[in-house]
Amino acid sequence: MTISKLVLIELWKRKSQLITGLLAITLGISVIVAIQSISVVSEQNVARNLDNLGANILVLPQAASIDDYYTSDIDAPTLPMDYVERILTSTIAGVDNMSPKLTRRVKVGDQSVVLTGIQPKSEIASKPLWQSSGLTGAEIKAACAPTQSDNKSHGLEDEKLKRKAIDTLNYNDCLAGSQVAKRLKLNVNGQIKIMNKEFRVVKILPETGTVDDDRIFANLKDVQTLLGIENQVSAIEIMGCCNAISDGLLGKLRNILPDTRVTTIGQIVSTQIETNQLMKKVTLVMLIIIFFVGGISIGNYIWANVNERKREIGILRMMGAERGTIYEMFLLKSLILGIVGGALGYVFGTLAGVILGPYLAGIVVKPLYLYLLWSILLSVAISLTGSLIPTYLAAKFDPHSNLQED
Repeated sequence: MTISKLVLIELWKRKSQLITGLLAITLGISVIVAIQSISVVSEQNVARNLDNLGANILVLPQAASIDDYYTSDIDAPTLPMDYVERILTSTIAGVDNMSPKLTRRVKVGDQSVVLTGIQPKSEIASKPLWQSSGLTGAEIKAACAPTQSDNKSHGLEDEKLKRKAIDTLNYNDCLAGSQVAKRLKLNVNGQIKIMNKEFRVVKILPETGTVDDDRIFANLKDVQTLLGIENQVSAIEIMGCCNAISDGLLGKLRNILPDTRVTTIGQIVSTQIETNQLMKKVTLVMLIIIFFVGGISIGNYIWANVNERKREIGILRMMGAERGTIYEMFLLKSLILGIVGGALGYVFGTLAGVILGPYLAGIVVKPLYLYLLWSILLSVAISLTGSLIPTYLAAKFDPHSNLQED
């Protein structure tokens, strides 16, 4: 009779012990799979939501003031439009969208307003809050977050990725922020005269609570011509992947644009990075706890099994079985428990994630099939590690004393 057959028969005949041994490791793997499944989707959801807050990097001329990130482009010195092409042709990863703009204070009647020239498709794509008014910008491919062909991931639609391109603003068209529209009593399809040029208001933007509410937006080339500043911009807003920013995106941008000031909205970037790191730390702590608890549980099970089978071990040794045979017998049992426990843990953990995800985190969790392999490998590692000491002690038993009557 082979060792493997002997182990299978012993497991089958002692079903209660088998269930007890499997229970500890299955529950441990289930917990880690459920937590990790929810954490992965939650992390992706947080990344999308923070990315969708809009542009988070600002490229300004070296002499520009950045006392206020949101108004630093107003009346700032200019930089060449060629800088946009320089970024586009670089191999830098993590730049999801760029929006060059030229901003100046102008007079409309007796009122001072902020006029901003934009490239509509790029600007609207970097302003998710504008989406609620029906505006849609350029189609963007996220540089960091994984996506699927249907632009959905784990039941979540990525708003940034589903935007479709729109026609550019005509040279005589403009968009008006909510506050400036109230001050100037502007209406959709109404007219506004800026520096002796008539513009048609094609859209009143929704209130965003930002400086955009007090701006009028027109085609960038039209504004450059109107202001007599051809092929120049006062700032380049970039929608950068937060993970890429933490990996040195700002430094790379400064290398290809050495005579500029590259800054970021620290709150947005730091929030995402800290959130992602917290999720990873929680998962790591749970993994360590489960590894120790699971290893101790399997060790206790194997040790109890060793004590029950002292006489059998003694008989095997008296029949000429080497210590290696004893090692093989108990480690094979641990291996079987690890494989079965890992598979069951993945199934129950995935079910728990799918069921609890919408209630605990408000997200839809779908099975992550790669976790099946990792669950089995982790379960086997826990099982084998926990059984090493009991197996070593079993192989050292004196066969003569094991056969003595109690």
